[in-house]
Amino acid sequence: MAEMTSRERVLAALNHQEPDRIPIDLGSTQVTGIHVIAARGLRDALGLPPVEPVLCDTIQQLALPEDDLLRRLDVDTRGLFPLNSHNWQVHEEPAGEYWRYHDEWGITHHRPRPDGLYYSIVRVPLEGPEITASDILNYPWPDMGDPRRIAGLREQALAFRAQGYAVVLKDAFAGIFEMAQRIVGMQELLVMMATDEALAGVLFDKLLELKLDFWEMALPELGDVVDVVTYNDDYGTQQSQLISPAMFRQQLKPRVRILFERIKQLAPHTKQFFHSCGNIRPLIPDYIEIGAEVLNPIHVRARGMDPVALKRDFGADVAFWGGAVDTQDVLPHGTPQQVRDDVRRNLEALAVGGGYVFNTVHNIQADVPPENILALWDALREFQAGGATESRAL
Repeated sequence: MAEMTSRERVLAALNHQEPDRIPIDLGSTQVTGIHVIAARGLRDALGLPPVEPVLCDTIQQLALPEDDLLRRLDVDTRGLFPLNSHNWQVHEEPAGEYWRYHDEWGITHHRPRPDGLYYSIVRVPLEGPEITASDILNYPWPDMGDPRRIAGLREQALAFRAQGYAVVLKDAFAGIFEMAQRIVGMQELLVMMATDEALAGVLFDKLLELKLDFWEMALPELGDVVDVVTYNDDYGTQQSQLISPAMFRQQLKPRVRILFERIKQLAPHTKQFFHSCGNIRPLIPDYIEIGAEVLNPIHVRARGMDPVALKRDFGADVAFWGGAVDTQDVLPHGTPQQVRDDVRRNLEALAVGGGYVFNTVHNIQADVPPENILALWDALREFQAGGATESRAL
């Protein structure tokens, strides 16, 4: 097979064709990236010069991988990151034992001082059981249609296209369900969905409106120069789902359908990337029905997410992105050989026949040793070469 460009390779995989090799992603989204500490260690292990990292996500402390690192790893994707609450107007201030950050949504985040690994939400903007529809409608929501959010991204996308890369455009904020939890708190939202569906609907409709504001501003400018658009909304736990499939179908599915249909109207050629951690197997047919074309991640440690079964049952309808190695245990705590073994098992399940983009289950965290990240990439090359080789520096 003739050698493909990176973009051709990714698009072939997403169109359920077998490309010249498995396409590779690292850091094109805020769910397929690498913690800044792990990124520093990886650069050192590869003999790349130290750099002052740029964070694409302050909350998760994710590095924006530098071009020399991406080229060394043969990464086929490049990400566009609109200005959002994870990377824009981030003003960290000391607050006792924590760094504190108050974002554009009114959410307060804390990160342990001096060098905590990530931020956690400690206060939501609409608290308490007495929230009303008026509270939601009159809240000072951020302007998601502000064109400053995408300033310079068209030029960046054109440069990536000229270099032959597949371009991924990240959404401007978390999915409707997840963002609602950040606004009123997880417990309060779940109670609201169970006891006052109409009120929950007011919140969901507002977040849908804000989603549409962003995409209706961004896609007329960027839609013709991007290949993949993302939607990140967690519905799974390690064992089951955060809400019942019936509740998803009644309260969230119709709204996400509206969003996906509008994105397709604005940018028909783009692929819709849908991210949800955990056991989401009962919901996958629903995601496909409303327009999800790419499923991320393949949470291989979660119940119901066996990659062999997923490929068998859904591989004709949705492409898989990620799931190459377990990021909860094997990648941080296993030996390099255990990493290679896990990668081989998962690639045998997911990659054969196309329809697959290589990435870990989720972001590579700070405690992952560089030798295990090297083993991850070694295993990919071993798999594509059709046999085992000795571990080597890339």
